Amino acid sequence: MASRADQMASNLNLSKFGQATELKNRIWFTIGALIIFRLLSFVPLPGVDPVAQAALYANNAAGGVLDIFNTFSGGSLERMSLIALGVMPYITASIVVQLAASLSPTLAAIKKEGESGRKKLNQYTRYGTVFLTALQGYFLAAGLESLAAANGISAVVEPGLMFRVVATISLIGGTMFLMWLGEQITSRGIGNGISLIIMAGIVAQLPRLVANLLEGGRTGSISGFVIVGFIAMFVGLTLLICFMERGQRRVLIQYPKRATQRGMMQADRSHLPLKINTAGVIPPIFASSLLLLPITITQLGGNKVAGESAMGDFVITLNQYLAHGQPIYLLLYGLGIIFFCFFYTAVVFNPEETSENLKKAGGFIPGIRPGKNTESYLDYVLTRITVLGAAYLTLVCLLPDYVMAQTGQQQFFAIGGTSLLILVNVTIDTISQIQSHLLAHQYGDLLKKAKLKGGRAR
Repeated sequence: MASRADQMASNLNLSKFGQATELKNRIWFTIGALIIFRLLSFVPLPGVDPVAQAALYANNAAGGVLDIFNTFSGGSLERMSLIALGVMPYITASIVVQLAASLSPTLAAIKKEGESGRKKLNQYTRYGTVFLTALQGYFLAAGLESLAAANGISAVVEPGLMFRVVATISLIGGTMFLMWLGEQITSRGIGNGISLIIMAGIVAQLPRLVANLLEGGRTGSISGFVIVGFIAMFVGLTLLICFMERGQRRVLIQYPKRATQRGMMQADRSHLPLKINTAGVIPPIFASSLLLLPITITQLGGNKVAGESAMGDFVITLNQYLAHGQPIYLLLYGLGIIFFCFFYTAVVFNPEETSENLKKAGGFIPGIRPGKNTESYLDYVLTRITVLGAAYLTLVCLLPDYVMAQTGQQQFFAIGGTSLLILVNVTIDTISQIQSHLLAHQYGDLLKKAKLKGGRAR
């Protein structure tokens, strides 16, 4: 039987969308902010020649972790713009602070302070973002100089310390502005601002990839069977992601009987929802970043420079085995995803804390004793669904890489399973928030249509 919330959602009248003034304002604000993000991606760093930079990136950056960052930033890294690093430093800092808050007793105590604790952790995240952006920005500027010199391309007009300092400061300003823009979207727009910025970057790359695919079919370099297979694969994976991301394991929670206004004793029931994919898209990002690190070091340092030593020869040989689609890469990638699934799930969900909170609230799982037994049961259930979630993430991320490697279409690696996961997850979350705003706007009418009697006088 459908719940009352499902009944209300099914009665949503989309024809009244135009009357939801606040929702329209939020949507227009979100669109305007994303347009600003796209415009900034075309503003080059001071001292960089855009034409030479495009040629340099096309010759060297494909296949490494820079290609992934370039996809997430909407091509900003390829053009070496002010927002070349995108929001990746902020995401990395957020993950580090979140992990530290779960492992450090001091930060855990701050987290429990409520709103004030959340503001402190957000401030730590901002400090971490500035530090990571400065570090990555300096090495990116130095790597650009080295790569340009190794390839004989004058991508940097005047190499030197001044260029590195100016580029680092500019990248810090661009990343901090994107962080602020994402926070504004979250508070004044629709959806999670940082996620929408990443999604906008991925979507901006899609037309070029689709055009390359169709152009390959027209010229005969890509067979029609391969094109149809790609489309079918991504449609099937999209349906699978939609199904699995909405999947939950609902643990029944029972509360003691309480007296109602009519003098009757009534027991309350609720559910503890456990998502099948608790870790989200963090495991694929971490696993791919670690595997592609040697390739990125070689690219930033220049293959010629790296090959001048025994260690450089080892790194280049390692790159051959860790290239996209290679068996060793697929094996290590899958194992990395599985490891980070269990690791990150154990960090973000604490069965002991959840069991203690249920005990304090008087709730219990039917048939399970409160306390240690409840903790063991939650850990058992969470482990089982994490196995399923890890298998699902591994399939979604490995299948596109394997198919592209077998068909020889390495130019489409940038839009793989991780990008598809982000696109579907952010779309689902944004649509859910739009539905919530419509639900709040039409609440009175929906109560009547669903025949709910909550507003009747007693």
